[in-house]
Amino acid sequence: MEAEGSSTHHSPYSLPPIRFYNEDILLCIDIGLESQVEMKVSGPKGRPITRLESIKQAILLFVHSKLTINPDHRFAFASLAQVASWHQKEFSNEVGSAIAALRGLVYSHSPQGNADLTQLFRIAAHEAKKSRAQNRLLRVILIYCRSSSKPQYQWPANQKTFTLDVIYLHDKPDPEKNCPQDVYDSLVDALEHVSEHEGYIYESGQGLSRVLFRLMCVLLSHPQQRCVQDDVDVPKSLTKKSPSVEIIPAEENIPVSQ
Repeated sequence: MEAEGSSTHHSPYSLPPIRFYNEDILLCIDIGLESQVEMKVSGPKGRPITRLESIKQAILLFVHSKLTINPDHRFAFASLAQVASWHQKEFSNEVGSAIAALRGLVYSHSPQGNADLTQLFRIAAHEAKKSRAQNRLLRVILIYCRSSSKPQYQWPANQKTFTLDVIYLHDKPDPEKNCPQDVYDSLVDALEHVSEHEGYIYESGQGLSRVLFRLMCVLLSHPQQRCVQDDVDVPKSLTKKSPSVEIIPAEENIPVSQ
């Protein structure tokens, strides 16, 4: 995993004049056991907040913000247990529809091995054809939560009909329990294998909701308008010092005539 905020200097980014399409965005949320891990923040009255609950909040922020930018973007939802399956199949630009879909999203308690992303890619490829016929663009945002289970998939290398973004929430590395670096590398490989436009992948093992929200805000960027991820220098750190302000000593203050 690369250090947060690292970047490489490249030539200035330019955007060629092309037609930009409205997006159909399929959000696929990991509902496996590790989505129940508690975040490092608490809710009202100290109630623990799980990864899945934070993910739901972050998605609502994303939907509201994306529709503020362009009310013609649409959203659908899938869940990932051992394989991906539809949760809300119809794409909609109604916030109420997104709220209802997220409210009905619950953890999977069934035993799970490695997650297989093949079905997710099949769903996305099928929907991408329908979106393209309507002069729209399909994007998949996968939110993955497993620290010891690398995703698997089978997909033709020359079939790239949709864009894939990934946010990976994981535990700290532990040689006896998990291997988040290996999982992250597998997710990078999957993204590069299937993504039509520039796909972004971000990870966090901090357990902080605000980091998740910040990463979701970066994914507001339209796939056709993106620079390569190495050139992304947002979001800026809020901990950086503000420019120092020179203060004039009181005895040097100049009186103002009345």
